[in-house]
Amino acid sequence: MIRCYITHSQTLVVESLLDAIARNLAAGVTWIQIREKDLSARALFELVEAACKLPRPQASKILVNSRLDVALAAGADGVHLPSGSPPPSAWRTVVPAGFLMGVSCHSVDDVLQAEAEGAGYAVFGPVFPPRSKTARTEGLPGLEGLRRATSAVRIPVLALGGVTKENAASCISAGAAGVAGISFFQELVKSNS
Repeated sequence: MIRCYITHSQTLVVESLLDAIARNLAAGVTWIQIREKDLSARALFELVEAACKLPRPQASKILVNSRLDVALAAGADGVHLPSGSPPPSAWRTVVPAGFLMGVSCHSVDDVLQAEAEGAGYAVFGPVFPPRSKTARTEGLPGLEGLRRATSAVRIPVLALGGVTKENAASCISAGAAGVAGISFFQELVKSNS
């Protein structure tokens, strides 16, 4: 199962972001998606470079949200592209072999498009009301939407949005290759400290 910790430093209270990344790496998280939208390019580069130098006992991957330039310059393993970004296929000629590119998706059509455009994975959701944002319950794809999305493509699809210890197994049962989130992994870090 792929476990993807999406960083959000503004929700951390006690520990530094680099400490949260290090603890998740030590706990065996598969991917760390560094999603620090408020950082300057230089500060983001320095954070990603520092994260890439941390011990990765499980050969975990460091991904950068949106900023392909920073991911490449800092030596990250991949980039996560928000929906509406240029397609992954547009970047294949400038990235090294094995460089992971994923896309945020909110519908089955989005997942199909991501696969057709060369994405290596899709993050699908919100499956449940997100815990890190103002909760809404209407119009969520839910587990049934997740099930339809995972059965429509061959690329790994990760469940996002409101994932908890209690409902993560239902996402896997619906066909997800793993789970992604902010709160879930920050709480995992806290419970392991």
